Amino acid sequence: MNKRIGKKVIQQMLDAADVRIDGGRPWDIQVKNSQFYDRVLEGGSLALGESYMEGWWECEAPDQFFDRILVARLDGKVKSPQGIWAKVLARIRNTQSRARAYEVGRHHYDTGNDLFSLMLDRWMNYSCAYWKNANTLDEAQEAKLDLTCRKLGLTPGMRVLDIGCGWGGFAKYAAERFQARVTGITVSQEQVESARNFCRDLPVKIEYQDYRDLKDEYDRIVSIGMFEHVGVRNYRTFMSVVYRCLETGGLFLLQTIARNTPTTSVDPWIGKYIFPNSMLPSAQQITSAAEGLLTLEDRHSFGMHYDRTLMAWHENLCRNWGRVRDRYDQSFFRMWKYYLLSCAGAFRSGRNRLWQIVFSKQGFKGGYDSIR
Repeated sequence: MNKRIGKKVIQQMLDAADVRIDGGRPWDIQVKNSQFYDRVLEGGSLALGESYMEGWWECEAPDQFFDRILVARLDGKVKSPQGIWAKVLARIRNTQSRARAYEVGRHHYDTGNDLFSLMLDRWMNYSCAYWKNANTLDEAQEAKLDLTCRKLGLTPGMRVLDIGCGWGGFAKYAAERFQARVTGITVSQEQVESARNFCRDLPVKIEYQDYRDLKDEYDRIVSIGMFEHVGVRNYRTFMSVVYRCLETGGLFLLQTIARNTPTTSVDPWIGKYIFPNSMLPSAQQITSAAEGLLTLEDRHSFGMHYDRTLMAWHENLCRNWGRVRDRYDQSFFRMWKYYLLSCAGAFRSGRNRLWQIVFSKQGFKGGYDSIR
């Protein structure tokens, strides 16, 4: 396509979001390579992300840019072959099968504990914080941990299972503050080593394990930011595992990023560079998977808190980048900026949601009281 025509087509699309090419506002984009237009028209969101990683375009505030284009629903205007292929694959194979369960651990979570430690809070929470009465990331993440424990009604000695335990933040908090006995599982070797060290001398056990291999029973189960890796073909299996491992009358808290409508694939750029084999569930997909097994007691939506969490992570990443820049190249740095800020824009636009959902197994004695 003629470069002038390509630019005109892109600008016409961006007009719906009030974004200008080479404009002077924070959400406007500055194009550095004239091949950008044809590349994005042919490759969609994957090309948009890759061209940013390569420095083909700049934006003072990518979070504001993505907020605007998602509100205007421009992401649906350009269909890429990669996006179409991802949907085809989702129909013909289980991309979150047992054999592929550990891929996301190796690809993303094993990137380096040093990188995550300079970006996250002191509890090493890699999930949405709770900013209701907090001013700093540490305060907000600790508030989320406290909120989670109170929703679960933890008491001393309770056996708690953490599916997708990360670097052990919840396990440590629940063991220290509520005297719970916690078992955490993760598909990341880096997280296993770090979490075991983080929770040393506490009644905490950390295992390198896929959730489908769980057998023991627990008083409470929690899963924070892991359900996004389960996949639509396995939602029922996941809920069946929770049912099998949860004592009758027990509670299960699920914290997950979600979408407003059902999906069967992930954005091609996110799938290639950040979270392979990931997928965001809808409310219908979650409740259908749990139906007949678990009773929904409470749903708490606070997606706007993830916007602020992601912006805090981005600020930490940029402020501390000098400490690890010798380990990663400039393309990697731009990839992480794009990831954090595009996701912040997705939550700000309302396209992405964040839910904490509490389920019981055969009801909760005396009734469940919602806690906020």
